[in-house]
Amino acid sequence: MITLKDIARECGVSVASVSKALNHMPGVGAKTALRIRECASRLGYLPNAAAKALKTNRSFIIGVLLKDDDNHSLLHDFFVSVLEHFKDTMEEQGYDLMLLNRTIGQRTISYLEHCRHSNLDGVFVACIDFSDPEIMELAGAGISLVSIDHTYPGHPSVYSDNEDGIRQAVLYAYEMGHRRIAFVSGAASSVTDKRHKAYIQAMRSLGLPVEPKYHRFSRYRDIHRTRAETSALLALPTPPTCILMPDDYAALGGQMAIREAGLRIPEDMSVIGFDGLDFVSYIHPRLTTVRQNVELIGREAARLLLSHIDNKIPAVKRPLSRCRYP
Repeated sequence: MITLKDIARECGVSVASVSKALNHMPGVGAKTALRIRECASRLGYLPNAAAKALKTNRSFIIGVLLKDDDNHSLLHDFFVSVLEHFKDTMEEQGYDLMLLNRTIGQRTISYLEHCRHSNLDGVFVACIDFSDPEIMELAGAGISLVSIDHTYPGHPSVYSDNEDGIRQAVLYAYEMGHRRIAFVSGAASSVTDKRHKAYIQAMRSLGLPVEPKYHRFSRYRDIHRTRAETSALLALPTPPTCILMPDDYAALGGQMAIREAGLRIPEDMSVIGFDGLDFVSYIHPRLTTVRQNVELIGREAARLLLSHIDNKIPAVKRPLSRCRYP
């Protein structure tokens, strides 16, 4: 195993200089520091995690809590896309990620117990039910935490502007000539509630009637249920001409129902998704969608969590959603 002494011998400098260079500390010239770091990389040096934790009083491990309404969070396209950019930023700062679960061996534990057992420096939370008692316990325990689309007291969070995204979608449909615009909700949550209220406000601001029959209930990422709810909308005596879907993945079910009814998209019926995931560019017809900036959300969440770990609690940030049209 390569040690600091090996690097110092190779570079002809002291062990102290190597330590300062690798930790980006002052006291070593820029050219010398660069030469030391290049040498460490060439020799395959990796810092000892236990020694680093002892020196800094940190584990350099961040817990990741992803939880959707089906407990299939690692299949949740939006959460995973945000996590990917969060991971990249945290790794740039020397942190590793650990999935947070409720079991260690054969024992069932709480999220908070897992955090303490693993000595985590912080937690990234993206979920549907922010009122889960165990997540509430975790948020109140003094552990650094950053969340997506929900704010816990004393912790930073990152929001997509869900209300603005829905308003843009309704306005775009209106500009395309639609007057009968339906809305299919995702699972009950604060995000879903905000989107539904924004839909009602947008419809009313355009002078369009809000028809209860045009509001149906599905779940996020649920192709089959969204397909059924879309079929119910199409069976109405006066069906809508445009349907806002819970998300891009669920929208696939809506498109399926429309095709099964012998209708064309967008000639006979229009569909608008939510998330702006990459795959929508490869389906036919291409899906009009509200794009959430997953890179900005993920990287901002990482930056805020790092600041919180350093006891610099910043203000809540709200990256905006934007419509992406085919």
